[in-house]
Amino acid sequence: MTKLNSLTLFTILLVIGCSQKPERELVSLSGSTMGTTYSVKIVSSDPSLSPNIELLKSRVDSILIEVNRQMSTYIQSSEITRFNTSHSLDWQPVSFDLAYVIDKTRTIGLASDGALDLTIGPLVNLWGFGPDQKPLEIPSELEINTARESTGLDKIEVRLESPAIKKTVKALSCDLSATAKGFGVDKVAQFLESLDYNNFLVEIGGEVNVKGKNHLNLSWKIGIADPDTPGSIEKVVSLENMAMATSGDYWNYFEENGIRYSHTIDPITGRPITHKLASVTVIDSTCLTADGYATAIDVMGPEKGLEFAIKMKLPVYLIVRDKKGFSTRSTKYFDDFIKTR
Repeated sequence: MTKLNSLTLFTILLVIGCSQKPERELVSLSGSTMGTTYSVKIVSSDPSLSPNIELLKSRVDSILIEVNRQMSTYIQSSEITRFNTSHSLDWQPVSFDLAYVIDKTRTIGLASDGALDLTIGPLVNLWGFGPDQKPLEIPSELEINTARESTGLDKIEVRLESPAIKKTVKALSCDLSATAKGFGVDKVAQFLESLDYNNFLVEIGGEVNVKGKNHLNLSWKIGIADPDTPGSIEKVVSLENMAMATSGDYWNYFEENGIRYSHTIDPITGRPITHKLASVTVIDSTCLTADGYATAIDVMGPEKGLEFAIKMKLPVYLIVRDKKGFSTRSTKYFDDFIKTR
C-alpha cells in the first residue's frame, strides 16, 4: 500500500520573538501562495507612516500571482507550462523574470555538476511528485531511463536580452520548484525596498529574505525547524540583509512496502535520494540562490554536500539521520549567524 505524507512543507522556519519591549512598530500581513503561506513583517519607527495594510497586501498578492503565472507547473496557462507542453525547438519568447530564474537555476546546476537540474520535470512527474497527480507507484527501469533521455542542462538554452528559452529535445520539461519560491521571496523584498522600507522580513513557506533589523532594533532571529519534533526549533540564527532557505525530505515522501521514497530526485540516477541527509539550510545574499544551493546540496548528501559548501564558501547547516536520531554538521561560514539562546 502506497502512502503519501500529508505534510508537504520541507521545513518550517519560525520568526523568533523575545520579551524585550518593542522600540519600533511591527506591521504584519500574510496570505497564501505557491501551495503554502507567506508572511511579511515591516518595521516602522514612526507609527504615523505605517503602511496601508490592505493596499500593501493587495500589491504583494499581485506580485506573487504573477510569479505563479510565470513559473508554476500546476497552472496550465503559465509560461513554463506552455513551454513544457510545446514541441517546438525554436526560441520561445518569455518574460524577463522567467528567463532570469532559469538562467540562475541553470548556473547553480552547472556549478553543482548537475545536482540541481531544472529539466528534471519528466522524472518528478514519473515519481508522482509533479503536477500530473499520477497514482504513486514505483516506475520501471525502462520508464526511468526513458525519462532521463529528456533531461539535462545541455538540453535547454536561455537568453536574457530579448528574453527567450529553447529546448533541444521535444519532451524536455522544466521544473523550477527549487528556486521559484525563493525568487518570489526576493521579488517581494525588492518591492518593499522600492517603497523605501529599510527594515523588513519576507517569508514564503519557510524561505526568508530580511533587511535591516527587527522591531527590537536587533538582527532578525530565524529558527530552523527540528525534524524530530514538528513545531520545535533546532537552531536559531541572526540575519541582517541576507536570505535563508531550507530543503529536506522529512515531511514530503511516500512509502511503499516499508521503503521511504523522498520527494527529492537525483538527476543523475533518476531516482529519489537514499542518503541520510534530512535537511540542509543555506544562507546567501538572495533567497533564489539560497533555495537553489539548498536543493543541490540536498541531492548530493551529507559528505559531498558539505565538501561542495566548503568549496563554495557557503554558510550551510546540515541535519543528518543517524542511529541515535539526528546529528548536525555545518560550515565555519554558518557559525557567524548562530544566535546563542
